[in-house]
Amino acid sequence: MTFDSDNSVSSIVEQKIKIFALGGLDENGKNLYVVEVNDKIFILDAGLKYPSEDLLGVDAVIPDFTYLKENESRVQGIFLSHGHEDQIGAIPQLLAVINAPIYGTRLTMSLVEDSLIEHGFELKNFKLYKIRENNELFFGDIKVTFFRTTHSIPDSVAVCVHTTDGVIVYTSDFTFDQSAKDRYQTNYQRMAEISKEGVLCLLSESMNADRVGHTSVGHSLSYELDEAFSTTEGRIIVSVYSTDLDRIQLVIDLAIQYNRKIAIIGRKMQRIVDIAVKLGYLKIPKGMLMNLLYIDDKNDNNYSNLVVLATGNRYEPFNSLIRMAKHADRLIHIEKTDTVIVATAPVPGTEIKAARTIDTLYRTGADVVVINKSLLPTSHASKEDLKLMMNLLKPQYVMPVIGEYKNLVAHAKVAEQMGYKPEQVILLDNGDVVEFQQGELVNHTEHIQIDQVLVDGLGVGDIGSVVLRDRQLMANDGIIVVIANLNKQTKEIVAGPQIVSKGFVYEKGNEELYNALDELVRNIIGQYVTEQYVNWQGLRQELRDKIGKLLFNKTKRKPIIIPIVEEFNL
Repeated sequence: MTFDSDNSVSSIVEQKIKIFALGGLDENGKNLYVVEVNDKIFILDAGLKYPSEDLLGVDAVIPDFTYLKENESRVQGIFLSHGHEDQIGAIPQLLAVINAPIYGTRLTMSLVEDSLIEHGFELKNFKLYKIRENNELFFGDIKVTFFRTTHSIPDSVAVCVHTTDGVIVYTSDFTFDQSAKDRYQTNYQRMAEISKEGVLCLLSESMNADRVGHTSVGHSLSYELDEAFSTTEGRIIVSVYSTDLDRIQLVIDLAIQYNRKIAIIGRKMQRIVDIAVKLGYLKIPKGMLMNLLYIDDKNDNNYSNLVVLATGNRYEPFNSLIRMAKHADRLIHIEKTDTVIVATAPVPGTEIKAARTIDTLYRTGADVVVINKSLLPTSHASKEDLKLMMNLLKPQYVMPVIGEYKNLVAHAKVAEQMGYKPEQVILLDNGDVVEFQQGELVNHTEHIQIDQVLVDGLGVGDIGSVVLRDRQLMANDGIIVVIANLNKQTKEIVAGPQIVSKGFVYEKGNEELYNALDELVRNIIGQYVTEQYVNWQGLRQELRDKIGKLLFNKTKRKPIIIPIVEEFNL
């Protein structure tokens, strides 16, 4: 539904303001910032973070919602800046904990709705409001407004919480581009109006705070892509990030110009394209899209006039290209006659994956074009962009957000270069709380205890350090399962011991080791079954301990050991 403003305002009272992050500080992703004004809580974004490679089997990391669940009755709403996963990716998990209204622009809310449907939610059960940039939302004596910002995805906005002591502005990700298309343009007029009202605190992104100058808008990328299209006769495969709609439109326009068909790989990306086309943010002529069939003996999808978009978030474009290169993809196998354009610059944490992908692509013999990172701007504010934001809004306090701690510190140094005193620059960790009263910072010592929450399939928060440790052990050293069946009456071994190993050493060629294991298991079981009542727990623990010691002495490895000893009536 589209939100219509409520202009009711209650009587103004003295306000106590608190600001803190449940995610997004000293990390890349899972942004969630909270503004509390007296008894009202305003949530700014609710994103996910993609896991590092050591978090085996984990799909995503999300903020800890415990504080919000405990204070659900005070939550006024969730206010979204734009449609990237690190801003909206945790919405399904958050709505499973609290049922609060969500406010966002058309594209952002359409992506949220798609995500909720994908997670099995019914939209009718939630309050989902599509706002316009000029909407003013009133919550008693608190007003929330927005202004358009420039980012790699359209419909991006800054969120402004208006209090009696000044405006709290959360820019989220942004840059400045004077030549951007209308739907990407920053609204300088609204910024000037908010500055005139008085900005108490600016929460501004820090991802590129150590980068000098302004963030390049990368217009020369179109010339690089055009050259590749104009000189290629065979199939073209292009990797792009799924929410970089402007870059996707550029590829589509080139396909139209060179009379090529387009195939989009990935069901999620196809849904995003459908949403963007419906809203007018992507323009694709009818008949341009091609639906590919699975590869078999009669079909190879190797059409010379085809452009394939390999898309996704973070690792996904690289994983897709690797599958295609190794002929493991069901739709596309990269051949020597193909041209592969890698237009996905590595983001923090994906550098190794990107390098491996490019190496794998070269092994196919295809023509590989790796677009220089300088032509693939990140749409994150560099030093001069941060300075311009401060100059335009003139905040009393600056709070760096979004980025690793080194980025936050770099942002703080930029603020100090702009004349801000150290006490006006607020550096926090997740859970740290700052408090303002009568327009002044009065408290910087409160802390909310939070943990990182791991998402594994349908499970949320049920993956702990022990599970991760076991996964790491299995990945590094494998697993040993010892199975023995005993006669319940005589306590004799009637089947086994059977020793099954996965990810450990092969039995073939290591017969001496496996014979030693067999003898050890028989001896331990023999010692325990002499008693009238068998201490099964003690038996299993001694099997784990002594087998583990033997294996480490012989192999210097520590596999997970699972003993299964059972009795049967015979």
